[in-house]
Amino acid sequence: MMPVNVLITGSNGFIGRHMVDRLQKREDVRIATFTRGDDLESLETKVKEADVIFHLAGVNRPQNEAEFEEVNAGLTEYMAALLLKHRRAPTVVMSSSIQAESQNAYGRSKKQAEEAMLAFALESGANVCVYRLPNVFGKWCKPNYNSVVATYCHNIARGLDITISDPEKGLTLVYIDDVIDHFIDRMDTLGKPMSHPYYSLDRTFQIKLGELADKIYRIRDIRKSHILPDLSEPLMKCLYTTYLSYLNKQDFAYRLEMKTDHRGSLAEVIKSNQFGQIFISKSHKGVVRGNHYHHTKVEKFCVIQGEAIIRFRHVHDGEVLNYQVSGERIEVVDIPPGYTHSIENVSDGELTVLFWANEIFDPQAPDTYYLEV
Repeated sequence: MMPVNVLITGSNGFIGRHMVDRLQKREDVRIATFTRGDDLESLETKVKEADVIFHLAGVNRPQNEAEFEEVNAGLTEYMAALLLKHRRAPTVVMSSSIQAESQNAYGRSKKQAEEAMLAFALESGANVCVYRLPNVFGKWCKPNYNSVVATYCHNIARGLDITISDPEKGLTLVYIDDVIDHFIDRMDTLGKPMSHPYYSLDRTFQIKLGELADKIYRIRDIRKSHILPDLSEPLMKCLYTTYLSYLNKQDFAYRLEMKTDHRGSLAEVIKSNQFGQIFISKSHKGVVRGNHYHHTKVEKFCVIQGEAIIRFRHVHDGEVLNYQVSGERIEVVDIPPGYTHSIENVSDGELTVLFWANEIFDPQAPDTYYLEV
């Protein structure tokens, strides 16, 4: 099967970089790119060979408003003329903007570009898919430019101020991976007639500007509180991954607070109101931890360095159960409720254990009762 020849305009832009990255992984695609600085003669050659065109080129913050018409409208009109000249009718997936319905210079230029491509479709019979995108966010988007999410993530991650012009202002957001998925779906229906030229994404997010800032500040504060937000919420999941992509390159790591005593040390790693918490302990030789039970709380123990014996006893029984565990053979031991339990370091050196509990520790209601195994 011959590969599909794909032309991506605006390949160095936010959406274009994602498109190139995704399609590079496919063996059934041959990619050509066109970006700012490339000469128009090369565009003509690439247009003649294209089976699919992702027309993603455009400007939205030029120094001169004349660039709106020159790039957004002019480049599209020129490409449409080239396609008609060479009698080419590739599938064209075009990124436009919801601003196309506005009367500002940017909106008018995007509307003019849409009209040029739709006129080409009418004359050539080509499939043209126009996406009027709202605010697109995700990794690799330029901060302090045209994405409020990128700006907030970049500045908040660096301790810089942000501007909230109107906390009640509503925003419609779309995530970059969703955009790319849709665009590729259009490519993969190559040759099938399109019922209409305008398309929209299945998933969008509605949020107020003040709420957006609050969510990103909560994500920043995870390093202090250790409390993850609810990542089953799709917008929060996308914002969290986006925020991490804007961390300063020297700021990927952060220290945990180590609580030490005569037994060794303990540090909380991550907490969540949905799944509980993870913590890690280091115990000196011969140290025994635990000797308590829980009514409702449950835990998992996982020795990752050293050797230990985990002992259990049902609180209404005298039988003691022994589980010998070692970092040499990683396994997880469940701690059922109603069993008093302990863990003893029986190795020659330090014992390191990873723990999970199904709830965040609450000193006011610890559900922890001392009882020797």
